[in-house]
Amino acid sequence: MTELASKIALFIDGANTYAAAKTLGFDIDYKRLLKEFQDRGVLVRALYYTAIIEDQEFSPLRPLIDWLGYNGFTVVTKPSKEFIDASGRRKVKGNMDIELTVDAMELAGHVDQIVLFSGDGDFRYLVEAVQRRGVHVTVVSTVSCHPPMVADELRRQADVFIDLVDLKSKFGRDPAARPPPRGSRLLP
Repeated sequence: MTELASKIALFIDGANTYAAAKTLGFDIDYKRLLKEFQDRGVLVRALYYTAIIEDQEFSPLRPLIDWLGYNGFTVVTKPSKEFIDASGRRKVKGNMDIELTVDAMELAGHVDQIVLFSGDGDFRYLVEAVQRRGVHVTVVSTVSCHPPMVADELRRQADVFIDLVDLKSKFGRDPAARPPPRGSRLLP
């Protein structure tokens, strides 16, 4: 790596990225993802955003969140909110857009490139704002499903758009290769 290596920050919208990878039929190997971007420049920060359900005895997200926190990621969480909608159905809401946006604006002065893993069109204005500060923005999501999981306005605003399916060989993992949950017995 040269002295002029690009300073990179990753911003991963956990729920959005999980949904995109699941739609494409693979899990993300976050260790390999981290290595991929460390190889592309100086990785200043890798942030992962997710809402968690507080009152669950065991959250399926907990092992991932713990692993990420011990392996080079800054994990940003907040409790999700439960409510009953107008038709009486229980809904869970956990939007992390504000947290991701504030962190990206704070880091924009310290990096050359932001890689945003999300297809959420609400981030278009954030992308435009950090571009005005001279930061190059790559958006990672997918158009390889119907409907596409990236908002057209976000994809158009990005300096570079990478389809998540094109990164599958670099840090994808077959969901069938996932280790069994702790405490489960393997059948012979």
